[in-house]
Amino acid sequence: MSIFKSILTKIFGDRDAVAGTPAPANTPAAATMAQVDVEVVLMQMASASKQKLDWRRSIVDLLKLLGLDSSQDARRELAKELRYHGDMADLTTLNLWLHRQVMTKLAENGGRVPNSLRA
Repeated sequence: MSIFKSILTKIFGDRDAVAGTPAPANTPAAATMAQVDVEVVLMQMASASKQKLDWRRSIVDLLKLLGLDSSQDARRELAKELRYHGDMADLTTLNLWLHRQVMTKLAENGGRVPNSLRA
């Protein structure tokens, strides 16, 4: 399973099992599917966590919150999945881009994501 698919599953649950086969994002069936409030889901996960994580700004902490591998290798793999074209050695730029891109992709896949999390 791809890293981004794992992120989707952790936040949205297994929509395939609930709704049958998934509808493409641009179809009326997808539009009628209830949106998941990503911020609320993540806040609930954070409140249940024993760690103090800055998931709103840090891709590393977001992955930790979701119980996923947050290593450099995993983040580079996620960047490849999301088609990052920058310097993979520049981890600061990579991490900032990844966090914005993950939040944007969550919104594109049916999540309600406030602009403050996409900035």
